[in-house]
Amino acid sequence: MSQGIEICGIGAVTGYGWGREVLWKGLVSEKPAATLTGGFGKDGSESIWVATVPEGGDPKDGRGRFARAMRASAREAIADATERGWTPGRRVGLLHAVVIGEAYLWKDFYVSDNGSLRLRDYLALMPSTPMSTFMQEYGFTGPAMNVSAMCASGNAGLLTAKAWLDAGIVDDVVLVATDLSLTPENVRHFTRLGVAVANREPFDGCRPFQEGSRGFVMGEASVGFVLSNRSDKPYAVTLGGAMSHDAYHVTSIDPAFPEVRRCFAEALDNAGVAASDVRYVNAHGPGTRQCDRTEATILEEMFPEDTGIYSVKPLTGHCQGAASAVEIAVAALGYERGVIPAPPKVAQAHPQLLHGEFPVDGGLTVKSSLGMGGHNSVVVLGPASA
Repeated sequence: MSQGIEICGIGAVTGYGWGREVLWKGLVSEKPAATLTGGFGKDGSESIWVATVPEGGDPKDGRGRFARAMRASAREAIADATERGWTPGRRVGLLHAVVIGEAYLWKDFYVSDNGSLRLRDYLALMPSTPMSTFMQEYGFTGPAMNVSAMCASGNAGLLTAKAWLDAGIVDDVVLVATDLSLTPENVRHFTRLGVAVANREPFDGCRPFQEGSRGFVMGEASVGFVLSNRSDKPYAVTLGGAMSHDAYHVTSIDPAFPEVRRCFAEALDNAGVAASDVRYVNAHGPGTRQCDRTEATILEEMFPEDTGIYSVKPLTGHCQGAASAVEIAVAALGYERGVIPAPPKVAQAHPQLLHGEFPVDGGLTVKSSLGMGGHNSVVVLGPASA
């Protein structure tokens, strides 16, 4: 069993706007971040429900919202951790959880710019560039690496950071998960897959663990964390976790979900805790039939009857490569603020579904994330005193 790693600082850019407190205010308002947004459809005449990150950030950070959001969330996390007593060690590593980087600018490169850009602007499209410039800004010289596991990328990044820290490769890690990829083309194809709901209001289309759910509303986000064991006032502690792969299908979960079960069991074992210690399951919960059925079944099989389950995707949208990072941030902030800002219940629901502002009285949180293509991940979180 490895030692716990503390979440010492948090930064966020989401469909609610720029900043950690903006995210929290949006969650507790119980109002979804998604709005009816125009410019979609093949001819740009369609309006759909999406939770896109609004314009903002520092133009010096890049031409696109992707690089601006990545650096803004990471800076906010570092400033937050510093205020909480964190001092960077000699070896600060950077992990960037990302699936599709600079989607809008790559589209422009091929369609509008005819494949011709200034060399500097072309290099800015590379996934290494925002990482390199960020490391230069702070003088960090630990390893820097991208992590990609589809919707499970945030969990995968957190477990990779923990492995680095446990192994003594670094003294601290800045983890950022960024996904700003809601181009009309990407949204259209997720809708064609039958998992994204774009033509209904969020609570009508996305109802995880409730009757009538049709899938998820798509969202964007960038979330930053500082991970260390040298802070005076951490939010929460990462006790352990596990990852596995279904090796079954490019989109669907194995109907018997043996590898998802194994991932949950190995996460608890790695963290050195019992299922009876878990009070909350912060689920992947996209509102699709197969994912919700899988997580609800495991909840019933593995955890006590008083373990609550919730998903914030009806509020934040499904933020793809940044989804689990947004949800980890919600759990960590919830420990400090004593409440889980779960979405309201709008239909007949699983009896263990949490809804509205639910008080947190300690206890452990299991954060699951099931990435498209078979990527399974489970992280075990606890209050900072755990």
